[in-house]
Amino acid sequence: MQQLSGQDAMFLHAELDGLPQHIGGVSIYDQSTAPGGKVRFKEILAMLEDRVHLSPIFRRKLAFVPYNLGRPYWVEDPDFDMEYHVRHIALPKPGDWRQLCILAARIHSQPLRRDKPLWEMYVIEGLNNVAGYPPNCFALLLKVHHCAMDGATGTLFMNMVHDLSPEVQHHGDAPPWIVERPSKIRMLGKAYIDAWRKPGQVVDMLRESLPAVRRIREGRREERIHSIDEKPHTRFQGKISRHRVVEARKFDFEEIRAIKNTQPGTTINDVMLTIVGGGMRRYLEAKGEMPRESLVTGCPIDVRSAEERAAGGNMVGFMNVAMRTEITDPLERMAAVHEEALSAKAYAEALGPRFAVDLTDVLPGNVLSLAIRTASATGLAEAQTVFNTIVTNVPGPPFQLYMCGAALVDSISLGPLMPNVGLFHIVYSSVQDKKGTINLSFTACRDMLPDPDFYAQCLQDSHDELRDAALAPKKKKRAKKNKA
Repeated sequence: MQQLSGQDAMFLHAELDGLPQHIGGVSIYDQSTAPGGKVRFKEILAMLEDRVHLSPIFRRKLAFVPYNLGRPYWVEDPDFDMEYHVRHIALPKPGDWRQLCILAARIHSQPLRRDKPLWEMYVIEGLNNVAGYPPNCFALLLKVHHCAMDGATGTLFMNMVHDLSPEVQHHGDAPPWIVERPSKIRMLGKAYIDAWRKPGQVVDMLRESLPAVRRIREGRREERIHSIDEKPHTRFQGKISRHRVVEARKFDFEEIRAIKNTQPGTTINDVMLTIVGGGMRRYLEAKGEMPRESLVTGCPIDVRSAEERAAGGNMVGFMNVAMRTEITDPLERMAAVHEEALSAKAYAEALGPRFAVDLTDVLPGNVLSLAIRTASATGLAEAQTVFNTIVTNVPGPPFQLYMCGAALVDSISLGPLMPNVGLFHIVYSSVQDKKGTINLSFTACRDMLPDPDFYAQCLQDSHDELRDAALAPKKKKRAKKNKA
């Protein structure tokens, strides 16, 4: 038995009606590289069975402490059935990109059963009319509860179910599977001991926070840190419905890097935040709803140490970054976003990167659950805008991957929505067919964003505008030199 960390439990408690808290993604595969040019469903099942011992996520489920007096535990599921978790479906004809996105959104909107291991996988055939993909592709949709995995551990998990060549590797004989029955008396006893330790943990955290307060004051005095005072209310703030939309746009990694290199110190993240800010600006302007103040995004950051990389669960800090959407010129906006990101990083470093992790470890699970549900029921969750959207960066593998011999040709990521935040962006970088790409995907509340194809085009137009502003002058200079 392993107890959930405070942050893992937070994602569990944050799951409200209409707000499932799982993450996931859709991966597209080209079957032509597989032996015989085809991958059978039973081959995927056999591959997963062969690797089930490599990750605890596969077979463990939740065991709850009586009366919710402590954080739940992970226990092995004695009734684990791989075929319950892996399902085989197909798109209706014509099998185009829009249908795939609609199906992904519908599956992603449904919560996972808590009496089973918290993951599901869907093998989707019928992708017969998706532009840019080879014929006879299939998709794999994965959803895993956020309390079991974050973006960083999700990348490790996906690496476990892939190979580096079309040849499927055998991962050795699994060790004996030991199933431990959860003891309610033992869990209550642990909860009792933890309750006595809480006051001391609170005192320790408060003592450790005093230097952080001094560092933040010093950073503000030196103007390395500045506050984001006014956060506008947009259509993406409010009550979240049960329905979702999903879409994505793909960009060339080298092109994004070239844009980054036009301004010293700028990062790939700065470029992507500029593109997202420009896309949101275009969309809200088209609706006549663009606020005067800058839109603000929340940016999760991985705070694991090198020794904690293989651990499951969540170790996530957070930064608030103004996207400077009040600035029209894309290059000026990118420079301003870079300065905002430096300020947010300085604040996070002054506060301590693990502050959010330590805070959730101190809060009792039942108190946290009650606070979240009370805020939702009374409308307090929608009363104040913390940020307008979320943009998270998930680095993918820098090499070609294969599943059962089929080459991975594309991937988009799916994120969870939060109370009062109905738009979630994921920046996913990867390599397919020796070419680096960045997929910018988003998950949104369908009531708030009923036209995902239009918003996706706004993101594309924002990218094109920034690219032309950053790279067109260089192309013109090279053309003049060549003529001379």
